[in-house]
Amino acid sequence: MKKAKIQKLLITGGASGIGAAIARQAVGRGHQVLIADCNVRGGTAVADDIGEGASFIALDITSPDQWRMALDAAWTKFGALDVLINNAAIVHTGYARNVAIEAHTETMDVNALGPMRGMMAALPRFLEQGHGHLVTICSMTAFIPFPGLASYAAAKHALRAFHHGLALEERDSPIDFTIIHPTSTETPMLDKEAESDEVPMAFLQPSVTPDYVATVVLDAIEKKKLEVFMPPEAARQVRMLGTNPRRLAKIVAMAEAVGAKNLQERRAGLERSG
Repeated sequence: MKKAKIQKLLITGGASGIGAAIARQAVGRGHQVLIADCNVRGGTAVADDIGEGASFIALDITSPDQWRMALDAAWTKFGALDVLINNAAIVHTGYARNVAIEAHTETMDVNALGPMRGMMAALPRFLEQGHGHLVTICSMTAFIPFPGLASYAAAKHALRAFHHGLALEERDSPIDFTIIHPTSTETPMLDKEAESDEVPMAFLQPSVTPDYVATVVLDAIEKKKLEVFMPPEAARQVRMLGTNPRRLAKIVAMAEAVGAKNLQERRAGLERSG
């Protein structure tokens, strides 16, 4: 088996969840990682726990200046950057009418514009060095709007469109593009969704671990896949359902009922274990 090339990675949202799992597995595969997050204490702890091969830098992905400084730090530390993994995201749960417009705005700014800023900051540097890989951690909500996560899904729809639009524009450049759509994953974000009764569809299917997603992400990077869906066997059905609002409206009540039942079982399990 051909040994994977050792690469230098910058991972946003690396203080917890999927980002932290990607960082750990990447170093385990021999790569070097720069963990970026606005959570300084959490990101530093993850880098310290990983040890050699990992380091941390503070980054608010809504700030163009901080993106510039983070990329400067990556080039200073590594001499080059091979992969930018845009993973950071936030969630504000609840029906749209119950969520302040400021929260909707923040969701769009962080989850859509934040990664877009990163891609546009990294692109000219990648072009200048003659290689680079832009990796977007998106969501299956990029295809299906979720009640209780309206602006989150909207941001992911926008992020997928921008990622592919940029990839098409740069199709003749030396830049690689990969976008990955995780399913529900056991992260602090899912824990937050579990606190609300207005996001039951997030619990329609069994969740996966951050380590599982991290393996999928790193394998996709090594194979330079264009787009990866999770779970892959449901991808076609989900994509078709997302483009059929009439059918989606017919099944959403049933999906919410199943998800609400699963959520109650989750809560009961946590109470028993606690």
